[in-house]
Amino acid sequence: MISDEQLNELRLSGERVRVVRDDLESNDVIGIVVAWDAEQVIFRRRNRRVVKLSRSYSYQLQSEPRTSPLDT
Repeated sequence: MISDEQLNELRLSGERVRVVRDDLESNDVIGIVVAWDAEQVIFRRRNRRVVKLSRSYSYQLQSEPRTSPLDT
């Protein structure tokens, strides 16, 4: 699970983040961290829609190569 400190750094930087939910790259969510609580993270996608995602997913910078959650 991603920590509050890491989420705050991502929110302040405004950098795009990739949320890897499973092995399929097409199921990834890319956006900017807006807010979070103990269980969920709120993302703003490129089309300005807001989505809530679980904190248990794998969070990676979009600028870095994608790694599967099963690899870790």
